[in-house]
Amino acid sequence: MHTTRVARARRAHARPREVAPSPLHGAPRQQPVWLFDLDNTLHHASHAIFPQINRLMTAYMARVLGTDEATASQVRVDYWRRYGATLLGLVRHHGVDPADFLAHAHTFDDLRAMVRAERGLAQLLRALPGRKILLTNAPAAYAREVVRHIGLKRAFMREIAVEHMWVHRRLRPKPDPLMLRRLLARERIAPSRAILVEDTLSHLKRYRRLGIRTVWVTGYLRKVTPAAAAGDQQAPAADALHPMQAAAMGARANSPHPPAAAPILFANRPGYVGVKVKSVLQLQRRLVRRG
Repeated sequence: MHTTRVARARRAHARPREVAPSPLHGAPRQQPVWLFDLDNTLHHASHAIFPQINRLMTAYMARVLGTDEATASQVRVDYWRRYGATLLGLVRHHGVDPADFLAHAHTFDDLRAMVRAERGLAQLLRALPGRKILLTNAPAAYAREVVRHIGLKRAFMREIAVEHMWVHRRLRPKPDPLMLRRLLARERIAPSRAILVEDTLSHLKRYRRLGIRTVWVTGYLRKVTPAAAAGDQQAPAADALHPMQAAAMGARANSPHPPAAAPILFANRPGYVGVKVKSVLQLQRRLVRRG
């Protein structure tokens, strides 16, 4: 039964959604191809959307695991750290239907009211040379709705969501290298021409090894204390944590010499990050001028 559900979900979303080409579609082969993440890259997901998703994921996992929500939350972050996506841990260890989990975790009464994004994104993307592809581990229905709300409905040549990331009958979301290699080959993109724009360091680190260029967007990453990451009731910002932050804070908490109430900061640029920006609006100035 589980195999049938997974196969049905895979067939239903086997092909990524193609969008009307931008004026730069068919640009010279030497121009870059931009791979844009969505959440906390093109919009402020930590403002209201991530807290809702994290609560819904935790409640779903508590039912599946038959445990309390505090334990389910720890497992949620652990699966993200181990597999790159909580969904993969649920599928592998608990036989969860991917479509059912994604639909439950992305249920919003008024998504439009929750979206926060900067003005000028559409103009910025039009000004950047080359093709743009949306590459997100979020489900397609949610991604399309957010893209519409932030005015980028026609910005991308293609929108690739988590349902489109099946390779060899396995779901392989970011940061799976085989999925990205297949994408680059299918789109006839040399790795040296690809630029991944992401907020998640683990994705940038893994994909830099393939020879693509990397941009780290930090402006929407919450700077909260380890107490918040540990679920302190006096620190409600914990719900808005990106899993990367929660994992980093968990490592600090388990260190024999953890700094007292030290926040996660984003001042350093790791070697695998080509460019670090607070906002994608800085891309034209910070990256294009560098060639």
